[in-house]
Amino acid sequence: MPRRSDSSPQTLLLLAALLDDAGGWHYGYELSRTTGLRSGTLYPTLIRLAERGFLETRWAEPERPGRPPRHTYRLTAAGRQLARDRLAAAPAPGRLTSQPARTV
Repeated sequence: MPRRSDSSPQTLLLLAALLDDAGGWHYGYELSRTTGLRSGTLYPTLIRLAERGFLETRWAEPERPGRPPRHTYRLTAAGRQLARDRLAAAPAPGRLTSQPARTV
């Protein structure tokens, strides 16, 4: 059975970071620093979640003059539920799921 794209380890990491402040707006660089995900993984995941209705997106005005606006993201109600469901079903961190434990 193929793994769902919304339950990959990278997506779970991102959902956990977003769920920590579920009502807050987050921008990509902040999420990258928080999760350790690189932009080539982070942004496609954010886009996929937004296209499926799990994230709201908006452009935020810069905090300082001369800076560009930031694209920000926030979990929708469906996104909060998805995050809770996927994180509750996720294996414990550090546990191997692809191979059975070996005994010596």
